[in-house]
Amino acid sequence: MYQKIVILTGAGISAESGINTFRAQDGLWEQHYIEDVATPEGYARDIHLVEQFYNRRANDLQLPHIEPNAAHLALAKLEQEFEGQVLVVTQNVDNLHERAGNRRLIHMHGELLKARCPQSNQVFVRQDDFGEHVTCTCCIPAQRLRPHIVWFGEMPLAMDKIHQALASCDLFIAIGTSGTVYPAAGFVDIANQSGAQSVEVNLDAANAFSQFQCHLTGKAGQILPELVDTILAQQPIKSAALV
Repeated sequence: MYQKIVILTGAGISAESGINTFRAQDGLWEQHYIEDVATPEGYARDIHLVEQFYNRRANDLQLPHIEPNAAHLALAKLEQEFEGQVLVVTQNVDNLHERAGNRRLIHMHGELLKARCPQSNQVFVRQDDFGEHVTCTCCIPAQRLRPHIVWFGEMPLAMDKIHQALASCDLFIAIGTSGTVYPAAGFVDIANQSGAQSVEVNLDAANAFSQFQCHLTGKAGQILPELVDTILAQQPIKSAALV
């Protein structure tokens, strides 16, 4: 039934692993205003504050209770056992998909455990906490590395590759994301126009203006294992609520 699957994951899937999520309602991200820690202007204004913020977030990923949950593991199983193509596009900057076993993966908003040269845009594995001593090896003189994070006002990564995958997929699934912020909000339209089935997995009931054809309401960790088994069995996906 399905040959090419594109999956978009958002903060909801990581929240089930104990990772704090950005809350737009109060403008705070882990007790910081987003304009202070998630914009190029904030970085230019107070580089030390921003570096400390991302150092803490990266180090939090090493806490023993932060582990891939059942939803992450189900998506890794899908990639490993599905006979067609599976691409996971994540808005999350953690490494839980990789730890679960996903390898065909795009981090459209960057990664906490990587750093980027602000001049060449070359990406490096983060070896140490950010600071004036953490510099690139691609420039002369060496440049101070910045977090490899897409901030507000910056273009998400690999958009051409994502759009190509959406335009040729026959199943698009969005998990744990509101789907209301562009460019990700436009993904379902591209998938629908390509003739794909579009499925939303979310804690909240379907929005009245939602473009998704199918809605699965409940926790991703409860829904994804069964959903993946349905896909692997080449069975149709139907809307349902899981209490």
